[in-house]
Amino acid sequence: MTERAGLTRLTGNGNGECGQGDCPNVYRTEKGTFVVQGDLFDGFAPPQGEGLVEIPESVLREAVCALGW
Repeated sequence: MTERAGLTRLTGNGNGECGQGDCPNVYRTEKGTFVVQGDLFDGFAPPQGEGLVEIPESVLREAVCALGW
């Protein structure tokens, strides 16, 4: 797993869409929240200061497996 300023990457172990690349990925913060990296999604406009990303199902499944759920 890769660390980025308090983030633990849960995906990108070679089984997902981008392998060892930087996209798309799911990260867990030190607070236990999640950060999702992926293609921008423009299905609707989120509130100011928020963003929407779209990730493939395989990335979310990989993150769930990494957490042992």
